[in-house]
Amino acid sequence: MGETKKILIAEDDPASRELLREILDALGYEVIAACDGVEALQKIVAAQPDLVLLDIQMPILDGFAVLRQIRQDTRFATLPVMALTAYAMKEDREKALRAGFNAHISKPVNVAALRTQIEHYLSTKMSAS
Repeated sequence: MGETKKILIAEDDPASRELLREILDALGYEVIAACDGVEALQKIVAAQPDLVLLDIQMPILDGFAVLRQIRQDTRFATLPVMALTAYAMKEDREKALRAGFNAHISKPVNVAALRTQIEHYLSTKMSAS
């Protein structure tokens, strides 16, 4: 099947971060975790994940600021980044997509929908490389 895909979770809430880690572990992904935007950027450079789940509301740098920095780095311009947010309104989703997120996942996370989105973006990334 090839090597295990790496997913970075950037989430400041420990309970949410751990729940996502358990879900992704169970789905067979290697999980890297960050608790704020600065740590997320450092780990993206160091670990070069295949996909990022990025909480919108984080201390130090919020998800939008982190995404802007990711997209400015040519190494990560096409890295799939999915917004994680408690804001589930249509306008919030549209704002995230306009900002450059590939997808918008609302919390609490629907595991089946999360899995479908991850598989879609990882398969798209593989076919592009």
